[in-house]
Amino acid sequence: MLKPLILIVEDEAPLVTMLRYNLEKQGFRVEEASDGQEALTKIAEARPDLVLLDWMLPAMSGIEVCRQIRRKPGTRDLPIIMVTARAEDADAVRGLNTGADDYITKPFQMDMLLARIRALLRRAGATPAKGTLKFHDITMDLAAHRVQRQGRSVHLGPTEFRLLEFFMQHPGRVFSREELLDAVWGPDIHVEPRTVDVHIRRLRKSLNGPGEIDVIRTVRAAGYALDTEPSG
Repeated sequence: MLKPLILIVEDEAPLVTMLRYNLEKQGFRVEEASDGQEALTKIAEARPDLVLLDWMLPAMSGIEVCRQIRRKPGTRDLPIIMVTARAEDADAVRGLNTGADDYITKPFQMDMLLARIRALLRRAGATPAKGTLKFHDITMDLAAHRVQRQGRSVHLGPTEFRLLEFFMQHPGRVFSREELLDAVWGPDIHVEPRTVDVHIRRLRKSLNGPGEIDVIRTVRAAGYALDTEPSG
């Protein structure tokens, strides 16, 4: 079985060297790109399994690279971890809103980064060999990793797919942000609860077309549920 390929998009050569050494030591294959355009070219030539994307890049920012990856049908579900020196919550949320699946701030511990990479790769590829989930007018084909609503294809990133899968396995039940973090991200991964809110917004945006009811119900002071009752 081919080992996962990780594309490092980073212009700091010493950091690239350190990342390559540690990732290859853990059994990953590694490609490098020192700027955004080179990254997009390499992704087009050979799609990686995950992108480690620096926020501050020459010429084209990591945010713009992320936007372009998400615009293309062939890469809109490509797992992306944003690596940033920006520790402000607003910056982290902006990165997630742009389409990143996760983010980590510099300086970071390599063990923490490796844990996040493994967790995201699991979310991207950990689906049962077969099975279909249905709720209301939504169908999830777990084997094909596809979602449809009223015959319309719904394109989801790996985190949103896992989030919807979890909801569809427990329709009507209200889950707190902490419960969703444990179920979807994993109990060993430290992620801010507000990250859940960002991914819920992205799931809603993809899932709800014109004239369709919002099936993700927000329960104030409690959390979220998959439900056909109005949000409140």
